[in-house]
Amino acid sequence: MRRRRDEAGTMLVEFTWLGLLLLVPLIYLMVTVFEVQREAYAATAAASAAGRAISVAGSDEEAHRQARAAVTLAYADQGIDDPRWALEVDCSPSSCLAPGAVIEVRVSSRIDLPLLPRVFGSAQPSIPVSASHTVPRGRFRSGG
Repeated sequence: MRRRRDEAGTMLVEFTWLGLLLLVPLIYLMVTVFEVQREAYAATAAASAAGRAISVAGSDEEAHRQARAAVTLAYADQGIDDPRWALEVDCSPSSCLAPGAVIEVRVSSRIDLPLLPRVFGSAQPSIPVSASHTVPRGRFRSGG
């Protein structure tokens, strides 16, 4: 009888260790995927909102100020407090405010992998995330 109890106890210990060895990496992978997805949602929303903000702006200064505010708000909406994003705007023809202009907005950022130390140098292991959005500016604008 004692031998069966010992075998059951050994199996319980083995099952627990095996569960831990498999669950910890799985949970880490899930957390990483969720973080990257959150950053991707933020970048996509930021590019779209910045494009719309530029397309309705009245001046170059206002367009860039509103685009930056839209990107900041999109990242804050996803709960990313300290985003490291870059905003690029290309317009054809040369002015974003010209009637019929096509505005292309690209937002890119990097997400640090959670719980990983800096390995092989000073750079934190990270995954790049980027999104782009193209917005046409209407040909007909109100004069007032």
